Amino acid sequence: MSVLAICAHPDDETVGVGGTLLVHRARGEDVYWLIITKGHSPTWSADVIHAKEKEVEAVATAYGIKKYFWSALPSTLLDTVPVNDVIGEIRAVLLAVRPRLIYVVHHGDVHTDHQAVFRAATIVMKPFYMRRYGIERLLSFESISSTDAAPPLHASAFLPNVFQDITPYIDRKLEIMNMYATEAQPDPLPRGLSAIRALARYRGAMIGVEYAEAFMLIRECSP
Repeated sequence: MSVLAICAHPDDETVGVGGTLLVHRARGEDVYWLIITKGHSPTWSADVIHAKEKEVEAVATAYGIKKYFWSALPSTLLDTVPVNDVIGEIRAVLLAVRPRLIYVVHHGDVHTDHQAVFRAATIVMKPFYMRRYGIERLLSFESISSTDAAPPLHASAFLPNVFQDITPYIDRKLEIMNMYATEAQPDPLPRGLSAIRALARYRGAMIGVEYAEAFMLIRECSP
């Protein structure tokens, strides 16, 4: 099984699907990672941009990522980028790695970059295209501080129907999150370690385990 996590930004993968990626690696499966956006000046300084690059390298190593791809589309500005540009970045990676299982950011997140990535991903992975790429399942994941910050509208709701027990990996997930010095927030803010643990505990309670991550099944195409 090959697995691909499609993220708008560095750290989306850890807050949303980090424990599950560790589960896949423990099973001996190949894990790939696509980050769609990069920081840019003058919004970010050269020092911060460089620090983010080092963080991504360290995180990829910590997960045992087989290969990561980092597009150069502008962070926080994807709603100004033609959707075809985002589609092209995703399609190129699908063709390169042929993943069977894909995790992508949630469509209802308050962050417009997440919305743009989800839209492009579901255009690329229309049901009748999934077999072409060898994709069997497409799931979306929640990103604390973005999914939960969306307005209380039905169309934005994250309604999980797939769960993964990450109990053996919760501590490692938090250790990896701590590698993101440029992204992590202090407690009690949403991306503080205690909040990330609390969400995993809540999702675990939903299925009767200590810690879990939750997903929405978007599409499934049996082989």
